[in-house]
Amino acid sequence: FKQKTAYEIRLSLVGSEMCIRDRYNQTDIGFLSVGGDVAHTQVWDKASASGKVQYTNINPYFNFINQRVDWKTAPNSVETSAAFRQETGQNGLLKFYGNFNRSHLAMYNHDIVQPELKSLIDLTNTYGYGNATYSQSLGGTWAVRGGLSYNHNRNQVAIDQVPFDEQENGVHGKVVLENSFSNRVDFRVGGETIIRDYTASTLLAGSSAPVALSFQERISASFVEAEMYASKYFVSKVGLRAEHNSLNGQVGVDPRLSLAFKPGKVGQYSFAYGIFRQSPANKFLRVDPVLNPEKAEHFILNYQVVTPNKTFRVETYYKRYSSLVKYFNNDPSQLRNDGHGYAKGVELFWRDNGTLRNVDYWVSYSYLDTERDYLNFPYAAVPAFASSHNFSLVYKHFVTAIKSQLGFTYSFASGRPYFNPNSSGFNSDRTPTYQDLSANISYLPKNWLIIHFSCTNILGRDNIFGYRYASAPGSDGTYARVPIRQPANHFIFLGVFITISKNKSVNQLPNL
Repeated sequence: FKQKTAYEIRLSLVGSEMCIRDRYNQTDIGFLSVGGDVAHTQVWDKASASGKVQYTNINPYFNFINQRVDWKTAPNSVETSAAFRQETGQNGLLKFYGNFNRSHLAMYNHDIVQPELKSLIDLTNTYGYGNATYSQSLGGTWAVRGGLSYNHNRNQVAIDQVPFDEQENGVHGKVVLENSFSNRVDFRVGGETIIRDYTASTLLAGSSAPVALSFQERISASFVEAEMYASKYFVSKVGLRAEHNSLNGQVGVDPRLSLAFKPGKVGQYSFAYGIFRQSPANKFLRVDPVLNPEKAEHFILNYQVVTPNKTFRVETYYKRYSSLVKYFNNDPSQLRNDGHGYAKGVELFWRDNGTLRNVDYWVSYSYLDTERDYLNFPYAAVPAFASSHNFSLVYKHFVTAIKSQLGFTYSFASGRPYFNPNSSGFNSDRTPTYQDLSANISYLPKNWLIIHFSCTNILGRDNIFGYRYASAPGSDGTYARVPIRQPANHFIFLGVFITISKNKSVNQLPNL
């Protein structure tokens, strides 16, 4: 017997609940103000299958609520997914999952100085993903797990009828062997291969001659990991990962370490260290396929307390980045791995669904201090996506008298940096703070029927996410700008959700 961590115990409880619910066939139907969906799960003694179809079309909604975006074709999409699982033998489990999505939109982008001048941007995205996994006990203390996945992603873009076609196909395979040498030591060893085939094509300016950029990347990796239980209060995990990248011929070896200490029945301390790497973005690899992977070194210290009705977690971290992509001589066609940076901060989370009757609420806060010297940055600075302070409060209250669940969400984010060409500093200006108070109500005239209504930003705050600047200064020497705002001050949603099942206690309320 091994002393499980609080996190493992929580996963076991969640898994048991899911098994109980999955014993019943279930059909979920949704009629939405922006589309609709239908899902069904069929259960047999040792197998189950589920499928879902969803259609989304924002155009009727945009005709009702005025938008700041000049849409030619509002976003619309069709998505399907399916899953199947089958128990094999005494301890085997075979699972399949697949997803397909096709979406389209077209909008006009207006010139900053002369708004009457506009260009049409048209985008169609096609995405497909599928995987198969298998796990089996090999007898004794050995077990094997493996999986294979395939994904396809294609973006067909036209800017004023000039086409740009980008697509990627990928295959990922992984096998892991596990062995418990004793009740104090678990051992894992495995390998994986990732293959990505990428192509981007467009037309040369002023001609019909096509030009294409492509690369094929193959990452082969092996890893080993040992999990050791010094006692029921202290667990350590040590691992090593080695990988080879076919594009640049590099071999990297990355260590991983995690420690967990559980002094009492509910609280747990943990520490994690590791080096991680990832390939640069496709838009950089298609220009220079031999770029090195970008690297990050993580130090994470965590404390959490998890009980059936309460969760508290505090985490502090420091992350050091190296080999980031940076423009040489500020030229995006000349790329180097000279960039670097860091991120450090603290995250807090508290959830309580037991103190107040029929109330579930959670609070989260994060503080982030980060700088990077990468891309076209002249020196290390705070990147535009980073907000120092982020806070959110979610409150759900089920009122039995009116058979309804009331919900409120408040979100706050401090201003983000942006580059102002009229200012002497780089990324030295800040946007206004982001604030949003949203509300929703779910009415259950029957347990299997839910009428859900929600509205974002009920106070009507004009949130600004940044600014677009003209490419050249005006006659007064300053660059004109327009703010980047929300498409509309509010997003209103109405949905009717129906659940058909022999288990009358289940519905879609936990997802709302």
